Amino acid sequence: MKKIALVTGANSGMGLATTVELARQGMHVVMLCRNTRRGKVAWISAKEQSRSQEITLMQGDLGSLESIREFAEAFKEKFDHLDVLVNNAGVVSLKRELTEDGFESQLGINHLGHFLLTNLLLEHLKKAEAARIVIVSSGAHKWGKMDFDDPHFEKGYNVAKGYGRSKLANILFTKALAKRLEGTNVTVNAVHPGAVATNLGVDRKTEFGRTVTRVLKPFFQTAEEGAKTALYLAVSDEVAGKTGRYYYKMKEMDVSEEANNEWLAEELWGWSEERVGL
Repeated sequence: MKKIALVTGANSGMGLATTVELARQGMHVVMLCRNTRRGKVAWISAKEQSRSQEITLMQGDLGSLESIREFAEAFKEKFDHLDVLVNNAGVVSLKRELTEDGFESQLGINHLGHFLLTNLLLEHLKKAEAARIVIVSSGAHKWGKMDFDDPHFEKGYNVAKGYGRSKLANILFTKALAKRLEGTNVTVNAVHPGAVATNLGVDRKTEFGRTVTRVLKPFFQTAEEGAKTALYLAVSDEVAGKTGRYYYKMKEMDVSEEANNEWLAEELWGWSEERVGL
């Protein structure tokens, strides 16, 4: 049975680097991209770089619950199982923005969009021989705080606080999901890729912020370097069976006290289910 991988935010940066490497390793990779035009350019590039024709481009917007549901249906019609899910897509919003469902964009896309997508694909993951979910979080989780009274920053929005909250949510989701997947063939782990020069922080609509990214590029890792640990979690035998953990530079790391809070992980799970209508 051909191994199938799905990478979100696959049209640039680490998502593209991850796609190329998984295709090189003989998997059939599905690239989930929001922008069809950019996705097509990346799809052609991924096929050239990997020398593989086993790459499928599909459209879906993690900032829209309706779009995620449509994508999940289309994916399930095309494929009968899923071996690797890499939840890589992410945004940094310099000013407070909302998704079409009214969520603060960083929490909405980085966490809630992936929360819904992952849950809709769980049955397909369970049909694989041994499936792996990789959730791209960040060291920024350490300054993140959950606030269920004001989850979408109606008061006092700050980009760092918003991003930290969304990355904390990624780890809490990893922990709560690992618990629910105990006894199945599916593992889930989170990863801190390190400081990577990608399009993170570039406005999704106006592309504002590109010059900042260019200026800082020499100080960052390349996308390929940043993708290494996510790939390690996706394919390495060393982590087979390991679940609910957090990795940086291919080593298991400690998380913040908040990220280790089981009660908080459960509260976030229930809150997220209500928001996405599961």
